[in-house]
Amino acid sequence: MKINELISDFKIFTSREEAALLERLNSMVYLNSFNEHDRFTIEGMIRKSLVIKIGTDNPRVISNEF
Repeated sequence: MKINELISDFKIFTSREEAALLERLNSMVYLNSFNEHDRFTIEGMIRKSLVIKIGTDNPRVISNEF
């Protein structure tokens, strides 16, 4: 039996704050345009693979729709 057969629905937990930020990330946005608190939250969502970070100098972020 494979894991895909055992797990019918796979979701990553998001807080209310993260969900509100994900709604704002429908298009590419510069990471520097957010305040420090939001950047810290977005970095956590990057580690959860909820957000994609593009670039190293002045990076942009966009929600990871899967």
